[in-house]
Amino acid sequence: MDKPIHEDKTFDKIDYSDQLLSPVEYTNCIFSNCNFTGSNVSESDFIDCTFHGCNFSVVKVKNTGIKNVKFVDCKLTGIQFSECSNFLFEASFENCRLDFSSFYQKKMKKANFNNCSMKQVDFSETDLAMAIFKNCDLADAVFERSILEKADFRTAFNYQLDPELNKIKKAKFSFPQVAGLLGKYQIEID
Repeated sequence: MDKPIHEDKTFDKIDYSDQLLSPVEYTNCIFSNCNFTGSNVSESDFIDCTFHGCNFSVVKVKNTGIKNVKFVDCKLTGIQFSECSNFLFEASFENCRLDFSSFYQKKMKKANFNNCSMKQVDFSETDLAMAIFKNCDLADAVFERSILEKADFRTAFNYQLDPELNKIKKAKFSFPQVAGLLGKYQIEID
């Protein structure tokens, strides 16, 4: 059965909270100030869409297609992006709160995170080659067996990652935040 398609539409101030939404394909749509808190968008596809000022907290996203989607000024806490469809997965985040979310095993080359709170986000086994973490708070974020080659952490802060457990060749860091690479050694840096 084919999914209904919404194309080139704007959805403004709609409350979808705690709803089970039927699988739909959204192409080139804008969601502005919508509340998806606790809803279920599993099996839906979002292609070339923008979410602006939306609350996407604890949304269920099993097999959801996130294909070239922009999240701006959104709250996305507790999202299991790891359950999204891997096919053409691509998202960018600006001024978003992603705390307690998971990107476990996602391929996110060249991902862009700009001015985001990413506390306790799970990036285990995630491919973040050439990703940019511009002015992001990565307190207690988990990087284990992650690909961080050529990633840019120069303005990120509060991160702790183990160079022995991650691929960091040609990744960019700045002082004093680079001390987050040495956290496991419990050394003091002046």
